[in-house]
Amino acid sequence: VTQIKTKAIDGYDSLQLGFSVKKRSGINKPMAGHFKKSGDKGFVKICEFLVDNPQNYSIGDNLNLDIFKQNQKVDVSAFTKGRGFSGVMKRHGFHGGRKTHGSHSHRIPGSIGCSAWPAKVLKGKKMPGHYGNHQKTIRNLEIIEIRLKENLLLLKGAVPGPPNGFVKIKITQAQ
Repeated sequence: VTQIKTKAIDGYDSLQLGFSVKKRSGINKPMAGHFKKSGDKGFVKICEFLVDNPQNYSIGDNLNLDIFKQNQKVDVSAFTKGRGFSGVMKRHGFHGGRKTHGSHSHRIPGSIGCSAWPAKVLKGKKMPGHYGNHQKTIRNLEIIEIRLKENLLLLKGAVPGPPNGFVKIKITQAQ
């Protein structure tokens, strides 16, 4: 726990958590001052979680997997794999053009504009562009098993993000 935010001071109750310890040489001075209050360790990633009772925690506490229970439903958020600039076949699943009879348009989107009215390309048109690297949340995944010694949480279902990426796990509010 790197910071505790309360309703009296900040207007809402939450905990700021740091993940994956980082060398002091890789931390800038403002963040080093912020981390000094929580035990003089630097972190690669900082994330904030809303809590009901922030007074139950103190700065510098370590939170483990014992806050989760088996068969509990959780929401998992992460940034999806970034795929850079991609064409319409990869980005939107277009089937492509003909490969025979003299066609020169195999992987292009085809015609994109309108006729006399509205005489423009409409917003939201599926075109080539930046693909991936956006936040995705998968809801109601079930916790199959918790291995406290290995610090592993086994989930049933698809988890977004690349291998070794940061994943945010929140207990589903419906429970």
